[in-house]
Amino acid sequence: MEFPQEAPALQGGHGLLAEAADLGMGAVVPSLPPLGPTAAERHPDRIAYVFARTVFVASARVGARTARTSTASRMQGIRTLSGLGMLMVVDRGVAAMGRRQGAWVGSAVAGTGAVVAAGLGPVTNYASATVPGWAAHAWVIWPVFAVLVTVGIGLVLWGRRLDAAASPPTRLGPVGRSTWGRQDSLRPPHVERVRGREAELAELTGMLRRPQGRFAVLCAAGGTGKTTVAAQFASQANGAGWQVFWVRWRDSAELAQQMVQVALACGLPEAELESARAGRASLPDVVWRQLGRVRRWLLVLDNADEPQEIGPAGEPLADYRGWIRPHGRGLLVVTSRDSGPQTWGPRARLLPLKPLPAQPAGQILVDAAPEAGTAEQARDLAMRLGGLPLALHAVGTYLAGPTSRYRTFTAYRRALEHELSLLLGAEHPDASHPQVARSVVRHTWEVSLDQLAREGNALARPVLRLLAVLAEAPVPLSLITPDLLSAVTGDDVTVVALEAAFAGLHRYGLLDLPHSPGDAEQASGVGGPAQVVLHPLIREINAVALAAEAPRLATWHRALAERLTSAVHEVDEQGRAGWPAAVLLAPHLPVLLDFPDQRSAAHHRAALSTLALALEHAGAFGAARLLHERVLDFESRTLGTRHPDALTSRNHLANALFGMGEPTEAIRLLRQTLEDRSRVLGPAHPDTLISRHDLACALDGTGQHAEAVSLLRQTLADRSRVLGVMHPHTLASRDSLGLALDGMGEHAQAVRLHRQTLDDRIRVLGPEHHLTLLSRHNLAVALARQGEHAEAERLLQQALDDHARVLGAAHPHTLASRDSLGLALDGMGEHAQAVRLHRQTLDDRIRVLGTKHPDTLTSRHNLAVALAGTGEQEEAVRLLRQTLADRARVLGPEHPHTVRTRDDLETVSAAWRAAQRRQTWLRPSRR
Repeated sequence: MEFPQEAPALQGGHGLLAEAADLGMGAVVPSLPPLGPTAAERHPDRIAYVFARTVFVASARVGARTARTSTASRMQGIRTLSGLGMLMVVDRGVAAMGRRQGAWVGSAVAGTGAVVAAGLGPVTNYASATVPGWAAHAWVIWPVFAVLVTVGIGLVLWGRRLDAAASPPTRLGPVGRSTWGRQDSLRPPHVERVRGREAELAELTGMLRRPQGRFAVLCAAGGTGKTTVAAQFASQANGAGWQVFWVRWRDSAELAQQMVQVALACGLPEAELESARAGRASLPDVVWRQLGRVRRWLLVLDNADEPQEIGPAGEPLADYRGWIRPHGRGLLVVTSRDSGPQTWGPRARLLPLKPLPAQPAGQILVDAAPEAGTAEQARDLAMRLGGLPLALHAVGTYLAGPTSRYRTFTAYRRALEHELSLLLGAEHPDASHPQVARSVVRHTWEVSLDQLAREGNALARPVLRLLAVLAEAPVPLSLITPDLLSAVTGDDVTVVALEAAFAGLHRYGLLDLPHSPGDAEQASGVGGPAQVVLHPLIREINAVALAAEAPRLATWHRALAERLTSAVHEVDEQGRAGWPAAVLLAPHLPVLLDFPDQRSAAHHRAALSTLALALEHAGAFGAARLLHERVLDFESRTLGTRHPDALTSRNHLANALFGMGEPTEAIRLLRQTLEDRSRVLGPAHPDTLISRHDLACALDGTGQHAEAVSLLRQTLADRSRVLGVMHPHTLASRDSLGLALDGMGEHAQAVRLHRQTLDDRIRVLGPEHHLTLLSRHNLAVALARQGEHAEAERLLQQALDDHARVLGAAHPHTLASRDSLGLALDGMGEHAQAVRLHRQTLDDRIRVLGTKHPDTLTSRHNLAVALAGTGEQEEAVRLLRQTLADRARVLGPEHPHTVRTRDDLETVSAAWRAAQRRQTWLRPSRR
C-alpha cells in the first residue's frame, strides 16, 4: 500500500547559509534543509536559538579573517564542521518546538546546542598569526579534531531525527479504499447489562491486568453474544482507566486504516509512519512497535470471522506477523465465529461462549418484556430457545411490541410449536446485507455457511441441512456417509470432502462434539463412537431452510431412510461392539415413521424393533422403551390394537419397562397381552407362550413365586410339546422355573434344573453365549442358598469373569454376578471382601440403572447386611432405613423384598442397641 506524501510549505530564506557564503565559506558548507522562521517565532523559547545563531556567526567571521597558516586551515575545518553540526541540531531543536508534544525536547536541544556552540568558539577561533604552543603539536590537534568530527556527525544524525519528528502532522492518506473523510469511530458500542457471562468477563479482566504475551478470542457460532460481551468488557476497562479502541472488521484496507488510527492515538511518531508510507518499513510492524511501547490499552477487533483475510496477504495469522499479534503491552480481544485453535495460534486464549443457562436467559426476556409473564414462564421460553442470546433479544423485542400477536411468554412458546417459520424462521427482506443477516435468527448462520462456501467447502450446507432432519440428540458421525450426501446432492462426495465439511461446521460453532457416554457404553465398556450435536435452534432453523430450498424433499427423506435402516443392520451384526452406536441411533430412528412412504412402513417398523431388542441386550432399557412405544403407537393407529404386530410390540414394551424397574406397569401390560394373544392366536401359539413366560418371570421378580411356578410349569410343558425339549425357548422356561422354585425355597429342585439347563445350553448355544453364562450364574446362586458356598463361590467367580469379558464390566448381568458373589462370600464369613464387592456394585448400579431401580435397592440392602456382619451396625441401620423407604415407594409396603428389608432392619437395629448398651456398661465411671 502507498502513502502519498505532502511536503509542508516552508517560509523564509537560508539566513545562516547566506551569512556563511559572505564570509567565503560557501565552498565548505554542505546543503542544509531549509528552516522556516515561523518554527522559532511561534515558540516562546526563541532566546536560545538567537544566542546560538549569534555565537556561530561570530565564530565564523573571526575564523575567516584569521585563517592564514596551515594550522589555521586545519582549525578552519574543525570550526566549520563542528559549527555546522551544532547549527543543524539547534535548527532541528527549534523545529521540534513546533510540535506541542515535543516542545520540551526542542527547548532542551536548542539550549544545549547554544551552550556547546559558545564553548566551541574559543577552540575553533584561536587561530591567528601567532599559534599557541599547545596547538602546534600534531599529537594534540589531531585527537581534538577527531573528537570534534565525531561530535559533529552525531549532531547531524540527531538533527535529522528531530527534523523528521518536527515536520507538521500530515493527514493519513488512503489505506486501500478508505479515505480520511470517512473515519470510523474507535469507541466501543454501548450495551446494557450483560447477564450470564460473569466467568468470561472475569477471565478477560485477569488477562487485561496481566496479558503475559497472550490475546483473547471470544469465539462461538453466530447469535451467542460475542460482540455484547466484548462491549461490556470494553466499558468496564474504560471505566477503570484503560485506553479502549474498538475496530470492526470489514476488509483488510479498513482494518489497516483503523489500526493506524489506534497507533496514532497511542503516540505513534509521524516519522515512523512516514517510513511505512515510503515503503521502508512494514505498516503492521510500525503499529505494533508503538503498541509495545504503551501500557494500559485495550483493543477489540470485532467480527473477525474471516481470519485468513485479515492479512497482510500471504501471512498465516498464527505466525503473528500481520495485524493479529500478542506482543503489545495491552490486551487484544478478538470476536470471531472461527473457534479453531490452529487458526489463532499458540498465544491465543480461546473463550468459547456457550448458550446461557435458564436463570440469566430468562432474565433477559424479563428485562425486555417485563409485562409478559413470570420469571418461571420466561425461563421455560428461554430453554425452548436454547439459551441463545440473539433469539432471546429478538423474542423479547417482539413481546414488548404493542402490535405483536403474542404478548406473553407462554403464548409465544406455544406458538413456536406450529409457527416457527413465521416467527424466528421468517426471512428478512434485507438479508443480503451482512450486518442485517448477522442480527436475524433466520439468517445469522447462513453468514457462516456462505463463508465456508467461499473457502471451497460447499458441502457444509447440505451436511448441516441433513443433520437438521434428525432428532435433537447427538448424531454418530458414522451415520453420515459420502454415499448419503451423494444421494441428496446429486454430486460425487469423497470422504475427504465430508470430513472437511464437519471440520468447517465445528470450527464455525455450528455443531459441537460432545462426549456423554450412554447406557450401552457404560455397560459394555466399549468406547463411544465419534458424534456431533446441533444447538436445538440451529437445527430447527435449518430444517425450515431445507423445507424452503429443497424442491425434492422426498429424495432427502428416502436417502436418509435407507441409510438409517442399513445402520441398524450394521450395529445388530456387530453385537457388543455396536451397542454404543445403537444408543446414539435410537432417538433418530423414529423419524422413519414420519416419512409418508407407506410401502416401506413395515420395513421401517422392523428396523425400530430390531434396534430396540439390541438395546435391551445391551442393558439400555430406557432407549429401548422409547422405540417400543413409538412402534406400538404407530401400529395401534395404522393396524389396530389387536393386530399380531401390535401385540408383539406391546409385549416388548412390557419387558423394557420391567428392565427399567417398573414392574407394576410391566405386569399389567403382560397380562393384557397374554389374554389378547390367547384370544387372537390361540393358547398354544408360540407368541402366546412367550407372553405367558414373560409374565411368569415378571411375577417371580416381584416375589410372586407361587403364581410364577404355576405359569412356568404350564409353559415348559407346552413349549416342549410345540417347540421341542432342546429349543432355546424351552430351555429358557426350564431356567426360569428353576429361579422361581429357588425363590420358594425349593433349592434342591432348583439346583437340579439349573444343572440340566446349563449342560443343555452349553451343547445347544455354546459355552460363551450370554444365556449359558446366565445359567451358570443361576446355578451358583441356588447352590449358595442351599449352603454349598465353596462351589457357589467358584462358579460365581467364573460367571463374573465370563460376563465381564463377553458383555462388559458394567453390564447388568455382570453386576448381578458380582452382587451374587458378594452374597456367597458373606455367607462364607468373608464379610470384608463382601463389603468391598457390594460397595462397587452399588456404585455401578447407581450409575447404570439409577438410584431407584429395584436392582440398585437390592445392592444397597446386601451391602447393609454385609456391614452388619463386620460390626458396622450404625451404617448398616442407615442404609436399611433408606432402602426400606425406597422399596416401600417403588415396590409397595407388602412386597416380599420390602418385608425382607423391614425384618433385617429390626434385627440389625436390635444388635446395634445391644452393642451400645455393652459399651455403656463397660465404660469406666469418673470419680
